[in-house]
Amino acid sequence: MLTFSTKGIVYRLHAKQNIPISLQEAWDFLSDPKNLKTITPDYMGFHILTEKLDKMYAGQIIQYIVTPVLNIKTHWVTEITHVKDKHYFVDEQRFGPYSMWHHKHFIKEIPGGIEMEDIIDYKVPFGFLGRLIHPILVQPKLKEIFEYRTQKLTELFGTYEK
Repeated sequence: MLTFSTKGIVYRLHAKQNIPISLQEAWDFLSDPKNLKTITPDYMGFHILTEKLDKMYAGQIIQYIVTPVLNIKTHWVTEITHVKDKHYFVDEQRFGPYSMWHHKHFIKEIPGGIEMEDIIDYKVPFGFLGRLIHPILVQPKLKEIFEYRTQKLTELFGTYEK
C-alpha cells in the first residue's frame, strides 16, 4: 500500500508492506544504512559517503550522494533522530533536495512475519513553483522509488502470505 496526501504545503507519503521474516531479521536489515543502496534503484547512483557506519543510534549523521533526476548529483545529509530497538527509527534531512524531510520507519510483528510502515512528511523547495512541479516530478519519482523498494524486499525475503 502506497498513498500520498497533503496538508497545506507539507506532503505525506505513507507506505506499508508485509514481509515473511522475523522481527530481528527485519530490524537488522532495515536499520543498517548500508542496505539502503540495495533497495534503491540503480539509476539513482546512491552512494554513502559516511565511512564508518556503526549500529544505528540517535544523533547519527549519514551523508549520501544521490542522482534523482537528469543525472544531477545531489548531496544529502540525514540525522537519525530517534531509535527504539526493533520498533522504529526516524531520519530527518539536515541538508539535501527537500525543504523538509521527516521519515518515520515502523516495524511490528504480525502472524507469519512483520509489517513495515513508512510515514514521510516532506516539503518541496521553490515555493509555488515547487508545488506545481510536485505532481509532475517529485510525487511520481517517490512512487517509483517506493514501488522498487517493495519489489526488491519481496525478491530478497519472499511474498508474505496470511
